Amino acid sequence: MTSSVLYWRAFWGLFLRDISVLRREFISFLIRTVMNPLFFVFVFTYLFPKVGQGFQSSAGASFGTLVLPGLLAVGIFIQGIMATALPLSMEIGATREIHDRVMSPLPVTWVAVEKIFFSALQSVLAALVIFPMAYFIPATPVQIHISSWPTLIGILLLASLVSGAVGLTIGTVVRPEQIALMFGIVVVPITFLGCVYYPWAMLAKVRWLQILVLINPLVYMSEGLRSTLTPSLPHMPAWTSFLALTIGLAVLGWTGVRGFLRRVLT
Repeated sequence: MTSSVLYWRAFWGLFLRDISVLRREFISFLIRTVMNPLFFVFVFTYLFPKVGQGFQSSAGASFGTLVLPGLLAVGIFIQGIMATALPLSMEIGATREIHDRVMSPLPVTWVAVEKIFFSALQSVLAALVIFPMAYFIPATPVQIHISSWPTLIGILLLASLVSGAVGLTIGTVVRPEQIALMFGIVVVPITFLGCVYYPWAMLAKVRWLQILVLINPLVYMSEGLRSTLTPSLPHMPAWTSFLALTIGLAVLGWTGVRGFLRRVLT
């Protein structure tokens, strides 16, 4: 048996093991995935219109139409981070389970990459859970027109991988006891400044902020999904999101893998 075949079998074995754990904890996965988007969608797109406080974009679209791509993006982003950063901090710190993983017949780099791919799977599942919820709950009709299925699938996959890479980076750079603090001072600002609740073009009135948020990967996830789900609304060109997310995956993936090797091998 060649080493490459052995590596792929070991990689697939780790992946299947993680899937088995996810199946046993699927209820908790659904709860942490659904709760935040559910209450946001219910309050802002169902309750507010019912009491006469509805929102509408400048293009005439309902607020549900405006925020659906952003909610998918933030669901992918948060799930990718939680699926990687929190378990990894436990495996490195409290349980020491990471040592069992790196003893598998697999290069340590591949162990880190497997974590990114598994978190990407969870992010895609999160998007599949959030989409019908954000589509059917709003009191006013949500107008979705998928301009390109290949673009949509490509953005979903890239966004999921980038989210996993962000989670790997946070999980290896931040100490386990500081993970909760990191969510407060990093993840929350990234979410609110990630063009989730408004298109990037609307920030033109605050030009310095419009430029500053371009370092935020969530901006390109939201705008990429907006370009293919709600093409009638203002959005970045799809190629911009593809390019930025590809660069982000390369940079964050390299940073996360380097941090993983440093934490595990030392």
